Amino acid sequence: MNLFKKLSGWSIAAVLICFALGAQAQTIKIAYIDPLSGGGASVGEHGLKHLQFLIEAINAKGGVINGQKLEAVAYDNKGSPQESLVQVQKAIDAGVRYLTQGNGSGAAIAISEFVSKYNERNPGKEVLYLNYSAVDPALTNEKCSYWHFRWDANSDIKMAALTNFIKDRKEVKKVYIIGQDYSFGQAVRVAARAMLKQKRPDIQIVGDELHPLLKITDFSPYIAKIKASGADSVITGNWGNDISLLIKAAADAGLKVNWYTYYAGGSGGPTAIKQTGLDHRVFSVGEWHTNVPSPEMEALADSFLKKHGGASGQGWWYLRMKNQMDMFVEALNKAKSSDPKKVAAALSDMKFKNVLGAEIFMRPSDHSLFQDMYIASFGSGTKHDEEKTGWGWKTISVIKAQDTVIPTTCKMVVPS
Repeated sequence: MNLFKKLSGWSIAAVLICFALGAQAQTIKIAYIDPLSGGGASVGEHGLKHLQFLIEAINAKGGVINGQKLEAVAYDNKGSPQESLVQVQKAIDAGVRYLTQGNGSGAAIAISEFVSKYNERNPGKEVLYLNYSAVDPALTNEKCSYWHFRWDANSDIKMAALTNFIKDRKEVKKVYIIGQDYSFGQAVRVAARAMLKQKRPDIQIVGDELHPLLKITDFSPYIAKIKASGADSVITGNWGNDISLLIKAAADAGLKVNWYTYYAGGSGGPTAIKQTGLDHRVFSVGEWHTNVPSPEMEALADSFLKKHGGASGQGWWYLRMKNQMDMFVEALNKAKSSDPKKVAAALSDMKFKNVLGAEIFMRPSDHSLFQDMYIASFGSGTKHDEEKTGWGWKTISVIKAQDTVIPTTCKMVVPS
């Protein structure tokens, strides 16, 4: 073989090696589709920091499937279902095959339905939707989809936990229900009424109203109604500005009631609670809080706070997003492929031990994740505080994952 032929052979081999390495190192992109402007921006931006932080840690450990890296790509849906679909299409056009979203069940339902139709029309180019926080029960019941996976407990599960707690609190006699006027808020209201009637029929519901989603800047008229009603307790599923501004208005008006919430720990919520002076009288239900004992999770939350807390000291919120990304990595490695169809099959019935050492599991019949749920109160005397208030969350009770399981009406259609 002459020198020219040897060089040509080496060149071809080098190209093939580079091509193979390039294929192995191909980036797996995840489109983050949530509000990055408008009334939900503070929540959406902080959620994006969660995702980026987790991906940085995954990549630092070598990535997935023989060294492939993950990448978060942000798309602003402005909190709108319609805009969500515009951004989903942009992501797909850019070659993204994994979507994640969590703020707003209206947007979640729109995305889930779009993905199902898209995948039916485009076999071999499927897209997978990872829902970290949108909790309308319809998403895993009548509107369930094989291509949708949810990592948060649905609103009925959360309301069941809250009302089980309320039923033993004899001081609760008059309840005011307030929520956001869209699918999730409506589901919270229906569940609250039904479950209170079943568990504590003596409780009087003295108010029940919905308000526009992320549009109200002054909640003082709503607080005036709550005050006039004689309520001793408020139940709300509000999130984003709609919870922080609601509680702030309560503080400004000197309203002294107990609060039973889903998302009081969100942006600005802890600061507003401290302003009310209601020490351990605001309760929240969720899968974790910063004072749940776990050295590994405490270290992660502390590292995130130092990097992303900023002047307001906003720390880690979503264990569910860590569960999502840990299980996503497990599914990618198990499938040995970034093909969404193969990854979905790996996720569908996955059992997993999370960072808390707790057993969590995905139900294959509706793609709901079941996990331990915590009822916690916010106030003084805790190890970790929130938003530099000096107050933090304290566990009141824990509901084990298997005890949160409720029936589903999902008729899952598994693609061939």
